Amino acid sequence: MSNSNRFHGTKQAVFLDRDGTINVEKEYLYRVEEFEFTPGAVEAIKLLNQAGYLVVVVTNQSGVARGYYAEEDVKQLHLHIDAVLASHGARVDAWYYCPHHEQGQPPYNQECDCRKPMPGMLLQAAADHAIDLTRSWMVGDKTADIEAGQAAGCKPVLVMTGYGAEVADEVSSQVTCCADLLAAAHLIVAV
Repeated sequence: MSNSNRFHGTKQAVFLDRDGTINVEKEYLYRVEEFEFTPGAVEAIKLLNQAGYLVVVVTNQSGVARGYYAEEDVKQLHLHIDAVLASHGARVDAWYYCPHHEQGQPPYNQECDCRKPMPGMLLQAAADHAIDLTRSWMVGDKTADIEAGQAAGCKPVLVMTGYGAEVADEVSSQVTCCADLLAAAHLIVAV
């Protein structure tokens, strides 16, 4: 996608990392029964919905490439999250995941432009949903999330849940840090 096509959208979005941001970090999470929202995450997503932002999840899922679980498992977990959010009047507008990892199993063992810190998932979402990346945000708990957001032209926010507290000193002082997704949502809707 050329840069000239990147900013023609009109909608604002908040891109969210999944593991460590929306849900409690559990290595290679794919089982519904192990899923647990971070405190305030449901309220945060609802707040972003009510403020008129598209909520788009962009998540690296190298467990698929490593053979720990299948793409269908990822999709089933996302359906579960959708159902729980809907029961609280909240929603994720779109889900994007990267199943690739260079050291994974075929056909997933490839370099790609969708695995964060590359911005491919954000760029695809912008194309699919007419999103103006310059008026959008990327919230996550890893430097890869921050770098993907910056590469796409979004405003990045690092949350201290998941790995956020461990990597906070690795991001630029220009990057906004928030305690959790709810604090980030309050910041975003106040701007």
